[in-house]
Order: sequence, then C-alpha cells, then structure tokens
Amino acid sequence: MCGPELLHIGIDDTDSLDGRCTTHLAYNIVRDILKNRLGDFVDYPLLIRLNPNIPWKTRGNGAVCLRLRTHDRKKIVDHVTRYVEDESAIDAGANPGVIILASRVVPDVVQEFGRRAMYDILSLEKAKKIARKYDSIDHFLYGNGHGLIGSLAAVGTQLWGDHTFEAIAYRKLENCKTTRKIDPLKVIKCSEETFPNTFNNYDFAHHRVLIAPHGPDPVFCGVRGETPDIVVSSLEMIKPKEQLDGYMVFRSNQGTNMHLLNELEFRDIKPYMSGFSVCRVSKNPNIIHGGHVILEVKDDCGNSIAAAVYEPTDLTNIASRLKIGDVVEIGFGVGESTSKHQEVLNVEYLSIVQLSQEFRVYNPFCEDCSKRMKSEGKNKGFQCEKCGSRKSTAQKIRVNQERDLKTGLYIPSPRGHRHLTKPSHRYDLVKSFLTIDSASKLIGSWVSSIPLDQRISENRL
Repeated sequence: MCGPELLHIGIDDTDSLDGRCTTHLAYNIVRDILKNRLGDFVDYPLLIRLNPNIPWKTRGNGAVCLRLRTHDRKKIVDHVTRYVEDESAIDAGANPGVIILASRVVPDVVQEFGRRAMYDILSLEKAKKIARKYDSIDHFLYGNGHGLIGSLAAVGTQLWGDHTFEAIAYRKLENCKTTRKIDPLKVIKCSEETFPNTFNNYDFAHHRVLIAPHGPDPVFCGVRGETPDIVVSSLEMIKPKEQLDGYMVFRSNQGTNMHLLNELEFRDIKPYMSGFSVCRVSKNPNIIHGGHVILEVKDDCGNSIAAAVYEPTDLTNIASRLKIGDVVEIGFGVGESTSKHQEVLNVEYLSIVQLSQEFRVYNPFCEDCSKRMKSEGKNKGFQCEKCGSRKSTAQKIRVNQERDLKTGLYIPSPRGHRHLTKPSHRYDLVKSFLTIDSASKLIGSWVSSIPLDQRISENRL
C-alpha cells in the first residue's frame, strides 16, 4: 500500500468587494476534510498577504495555502474545486485560481515566484507556465483565472522565517449584512492583558477597535498574535455578542514586513512595487495640504525621487524635521506615475540612520572688550561698535547645533498599519518555523465549528 501524498493547496481571489472571503472558504474546506477524515494537516492553514500595493486587489490581498497528507488525492481535488465553484463570488467579479501541488518539496521556481509576489507585479501567463511545467501540479481557473497568481505564490511561501498567527472568527451567513456587535471594553481588556503576545487589537491613541472589519464578508473578527494558543484564548476573552459559525487559526506573514525586505534601487522601481532603500535627503521637506510631507531623496547612484509621508501614519512630525544630508532607510510602496507626476514612494516606515550636522553662524567677539563685533561688509572684516576696534582677518564662528531628532526606527501608529506592517515590539519577537517533517502537532482547538466557550478538546490529527 502506497504512503500518503503531501499536498500543497493554494487558493486565491474567491471574494469580491460585495462579500465572500477566501479564508472563510478555506475554513469550510478544512472542516469538510476533517469531518470526512480525508487527510491529516501538517501545518496550520497559511494566510499569505501578498504585495499590498496591487491596485486590483480585494481588501487585504490575502491568499491561502493548506498543507496536508492524504491517501485520496482525487477526492481532495474534487472537494476543493467544488467549494471554490460553489462559494466564490464569481458572479460579482471574482476570478479564482487553485493550485494543488503533490510533492514533498516545493520546487525552487515556485518558491521564487512566492518571494517575488511579496514586492513585484507578476503575470498570469508566468503563473500558468510554471503550473504547466510540473506533472505534480493540478491547476484550475475560474473567470479570467487571475487568482492563479496568488494561489501559486501562497504555495511557494512556506514561512520558515518570521511569522505570526491569527484566529479568525466567522459569522453565520444570515448575519453577514448586519452590524457586528463587539464590546470595545472587552477588546481593550484583552489587549492590555495579552500584549505583546497579541497585537493591533485596539488603537488607544484614536480609540478604535482594530480586530473587526466593516464590510459584508463573513469575518466577525480576527486576533493576531505570537502563538496559536494566545490567539484562541483571546477570542474567548472578547466574548462576541452574536452567535458565530466557528473559527480557525492561520499561520501568517502578517506583522512581519515581508513585503519590505527587498532592497530596491531607484532606477529599477516600477509602479506598485514594494521594498526599502537607504538614501539621503536631497531637498528639505515640504508640508502640503492635508498635513502630508513630501521629501526628495537620492540613492547612492545619484538617482532622486519624491517620497511621501502621509498624515494618517503619524510620521509627519518626524519627516518634517529632516534636513538635507540626513541618511534614512525607508520602507515604501511605489505609487502610480501619471502624466503630471513621476512615481512617488509612499513611506511605510522611516529609520534615521545618520543626521547631518546643523550649524548656527555668529559674528566673532572683539579681542579687546569681548563684545560681539559687527560686519563691515563682505570680505571687509569686522568692527566693534563699543570700542571701535577693527579686525580685517576675523571670521564668522560656526557652532554645531543639537538636532531635535534622534536616530532610530519610526513606524506608523496602529491606525496607519497595513496587514503586513511589523509593530515596533515585534522586532524583538522574530521567530522561525521548523520544516514540515518535524512540525509540532497542531493544538487541539485550532479549528472549531462550535461556540467559543466549548472549545474542541481533542486534537483530530
């Protein structure tokens, strides 16, 4: 009897702005596989946030990958495709793509595709070419099939490096067009008691709940954190006020800055790319309408470009105090060029590497009476108004001034965070993941279709 196959299932673009959700579809697929004992999951479902600057994305540009071992590949394929066909928003403009790779190892070209999907624009034709190259890959397209790009990228992204977890709670379908009922005080209490092991639950500066979306999709809320146990227990602390359908834990690249790890030279950038650059301020900041700040920065090759720091990031107070010559590292997304404007770097974080020196210039002191002298004109020296002493060779005095800025990292406040933005405290919490072959067992309560106060106590795997 043959051993089980390891399947990597990528799914993307099943939702629309009018509703549906790829993670919810994955939740239903997982429940179906577990209920019918069709396979054993070797990793938590992956929620992979791709390049957030893609203009045609729906909401958070997230794709999903499921990894499991099974003795019945055909039945898994049938289940996945049936769910995608039945539960995608194809009639509302969704263009799903599905990748099913049967292999112990993800091919290098698929991994590279996933890496580039974090910061670049990739074509559907490229994704199709890779999918057709391997006999071990089944692929399915619906609508125009544009979701094949994200599904292939999700399979290629294995998250061996830094990662976080999110427990997403789902609404019953009959409630999806109603207002979510969530108690801000419970969210605040949860945030205070679980930080730094959970993050971005509540924006204390602007008094906003951050865990709940506002659209018609089936997500009730999602709690992000460092371990599966903490995000599940946090859901229980919040105690949603409406009866939910269930929840599932995802392993994710959220909160990792994964889209900003690629260093870009200004000559190579294209609209919608993401990355970072170490550069020098070449023009003093300009504060424009709305409180936004525009900088001009220059890289080591002498190429200059405008960089915009927007008011909602709460970084404008820092950016406006930069000076010509300051060396900074910026993480950015590239804005679209128009007939009137070249590309602009939309700044997502700002790290001051080196501050240029700032001087104040004073007239010299009189050697006879110690009073400050007065200039007699350009290159004509100085005269003391008190005692009349003249000094033709005297020079103005340059005094170094302390800047009202400090070197270091500056990131947006929570209201300016994207899904991928790394919170400041997470720079000390970077972690890695073991290979699939040595992955720890999943916690028993990683997926549940029963109320949160009746968590699954048995690990089905």
